[in-house]
Formats: sequence, C-alpha cells, structure tokens
Amino acid sequence: MFTGIVTAIGTIAHVEHRGDLRLRIAAPLEPAGIDIGASIACSGVCLTVVDRGGEPGEAWFDVDVSSESVSRTRTGMWESGAKINIEPSLRMGDELGGHIVTGHVDSVGEVVSSKREGDSWRVAIRARAEMAPFVAEKGSITVDGVSLTVNDVRDRPDGACDFALNIIPHTAEVTTLGELTQGDEVNLEIDVLARYLKRMQSLATQ
Repeated sequence: MFTGIVTAIGTIAHVEHRGDLRLRIAAPLEPAGIDIGASIACSGVCLTVVDRGGEPGEAWFDVDVSSESVSRTRTGMWESGAKINIEPSLRMGDELGGHIVTGHVDSVGEVVSSKREGDSWRVAIRARAEMAPFVAEKGSITVDGVSLTVNDVRDRPDGACDFALNIIPHTAEVTTLGELTQGDEVNLEIDVLARYLKRMQSLATQ
C-alpha cells in the first residue's frame, strides 16, 4: 500500500534480460532503510526489492519486473537511463498525505497538452475508454506513481476522456512530472474507492 507521495527520483542503472527483467535502480536513499523483500513503488508499479547496497545518499536496489508488468506500463519505462518515481510502502503510523494507492497500473494514458500557468503547469491527459468512467472532477488519480487531483474532465465521442491536472513547482521538481511533454505516455491508477463504487453500481443494475 502506498500514498502517491514520491520520496525520490531514481535512475535505471542496469537492465538484465532473464525470463523476466532484473533491474538495478540507483537512488538518493539510505541503503539500510531499503529492506530486501519489501515493496517499493516505481513510477506507480509495486515491485519487490531482491537486493540492495551502496552508500547513504547513493543507494541502489534490484527488482524483478515480469512480462505482465511490462505489457501494462508505459513504453520505454524499463530502459537503461530511464527516470523512475520512487515511494517505499506505507508503514503503520505514517502520514497518509496523498490517497490510498495500490501500485497496480490500470491503464496507460497519453499527454495531450502541457502548458505553463503562472508558476505551475497545466497538463491534460487522455484516458482510454475503459478508464474514463473512473475519472471524476476533484477526484484522486495516480500518474506515474504521483497522487494528484483531477481539475476537470472532458468526455470524448469515442468513449475516452481528457482530464486536466495542475502540477505545482514542488511536484515538478521532486518527481518526473515536470518533464512531461505532449505525446508522452504515463501510468495511470484509478482511485480504489472509484473501483469499488463502479463494481457496486454494475451489480445494482443487473
């Protein structure tokens, strides 16, 4: 379980192709605080730490990424040199600063526009038709592992929708979202409450 509050930006330092992918991710973390076997969110994807090392502020950890995870996440995410938003799993007593995030990517969205508004950026993302019913104005959504609030939603004739987000300077600085440009793909996870409400609605209409 996560909150969508990113702790650090990591970089994929090494990729090993086995049956699955074995990645080494370098990050400005404390190695002793990364437990082997622990869950860690990598741009919204819950993965398990299988090894770790390095020095304080220059840590690294290894994870295995299955073909299923690769198929459900954005293009180029698992390549050497790629930047990754990192969040350790939520611990009892931690502050719930964002919203409840599971680390299971529901869909891949596409950035349709990104423009400066004051000191912030207004980013519009297109969600696929199967994702659109779960996106609501003033609701929560996870974009590449970052908890954000939807500003508005515009439905499209093909069933998809475009939704707008406001990226404040702090978020742009401490996550990869400050580098988003038109045409980029992003990992999306719907609010877990929306998931259950949609399920209950479908049962009620049967």
